[in-house]
Amino acid sequence: MPSISLQGQSAIILTERGKTIAGTRITIYDIMDYVTAGYPTKFIQSLFDLTDAQINGALSYIETHRAEVEAEYEIVLKEAEELRQYYEEQNRDRLAQIATLPPPVGLEAAWEKLQVSKARHLSKT
Repeated sequence: MPSISLQGQSAIILTERGKTIAGTRITIYDIMDYVTAGYPTKFIQSLFDLTDAQINGALSYIETHRAEVEAEYEIVLKEAEELRQYYEEQNRDRLAQIATLPPPVGLEAAWEKLQVSKARHLSKT
């Protein structure tokens, strides 16, 4: 696998999933979701259980190659949205069928609470 060296170490490697933090299955694009949302570095590091070297290497790579990473990230987001729409369409009938099912036996109260929460969420959008 090709790797991109940072400070003498392969911090970012190229896999079938894209540019990935070495030693993990976490892509630069996973990190970008949180970077673009403005999350603190320590939060991102903790969320993905990364070492200091891994998070610093990823953030350094993103900063050094900002234009390239952002262009790739836009493609990743577009592809993810296309997949979401495809699977939503493929499962539309099944999801409608599931929505008509009665609550699971013994979970009626939890089911009712969930339905109220869903309705409240939908009214905000």
